[in-house]
Amino acid sequence: MTTSFDPLSDVLRSVRLRGSVFFHVSCRDQWAALAPASSEVAPAVMPGAEHIIEYHLFVKGGGWVAVDGEPPLKLGEGDIVMLPHGDAHVVSSAPGLHPVPGDDWLFRMVDDPKPIPVTYRGNMVERGLLPDHDASTVIVCGFIACDLRPFNPLIDALPRLMHLPADGVSDWVAPMLRHAVTESGTRRAGTAALLQRVSEMVFVDGARRYLDSLPPESQGWLGALRDRQVGRAITLLHAEPAEDWTLEELGRRVGLSRSALHERFVALTGMPPMQYLTSWRMQCGARLLREGHANVAAVAADVGYDSEAAFARAFKRATGLPPAAWRRAQLQQQVAQPA
Repeated sequence: MTTSFDPLSDVLRSVRLRGSVFFHVSCRDQWAALAPASSEVAPAVMPGAEHIIEYHLFVKGGGWVAVDGEPPLKLGEGDIVMLPHGDAHVVSSAPGLHPVPGDDWLFRMVDDPKPIPVTYRGNMVERGLLPDHDASTVIVCGFIACDLRPFNPLIDALPRLMHLPADGVSDWVAPMLRHAVTESGTRRAGTAALLQRVSEMVFVDGARRYLDSLPPESQGWLGALRDRQVGRAITLLHAEPAEDWTLEELGRRVGLSRSALHERFVALTGMPPMQYLTSWRMQCGARLLREGHANVAAVAADVGYDSEAAFARAFKRATGLPPAAWRRAQLQQQVAQPA
């Protein structure tokens, strides 16, 4: 089984990122918009998605983003904010403003060409964009879908609000996203695919930059990747998930005793190394079941199980379904999703 020696890339590939740029928003005067929790908007923006991450790029002007329990975050021109956990939030021209009362307009527009142009002015929300010179703020809003099960250690490792300042965002991100949204107005062939790919790239770039910004000794999965020994252990497990790993052998390979590796691994990731290996094997198995045609016994062997029955028991614990039933459910979901 061929895998990358980059655990972050491995996880990003295995959890099926799917992107969409959904709204092109212009604003003026005092304005505020409520964005419901991603679990509520998922049926409208990305049907069938297990989890949705929303992001906003401030193309012009600035504003504030607020999530309950967190201090409001000020955004400037060129800044991007992501909400990895899918929290409901308010985007506004100033902190503390009350959002425009919502209705079912989001669901009524679900079949409209994307991105949907929307304008906020005072207490009004209407279809269409203001002329650029009349808008005090212009925002591009997108969504990225991903899988949480069987195993996605990245989402829990990210903050509820992930701020990517303009001076820290890769030079190509904002121009490419703006270009993709502008081009969408021409309805050229391939525009939808371009918008999707750019949206996914925005999230990948954001995750990388958040990882790079973490201080030494940070906890969580991303902090573990930066730790010399634990990061090496995770890399080995991702590179060779079917290997007959023991804690002793893994410790020997990274230069720690069995007990020291266990203690440090748990402190950073919240789980023992062998539990992590089992979880990652389930994620690898899910990807093989979904994307390939191998039978369950072959998939079990590819991820390190001598027994199909043992793999099936572990997989059911992780997903709630036996492997064959899970595969059928995935295929049915793919057929049901709109093209």
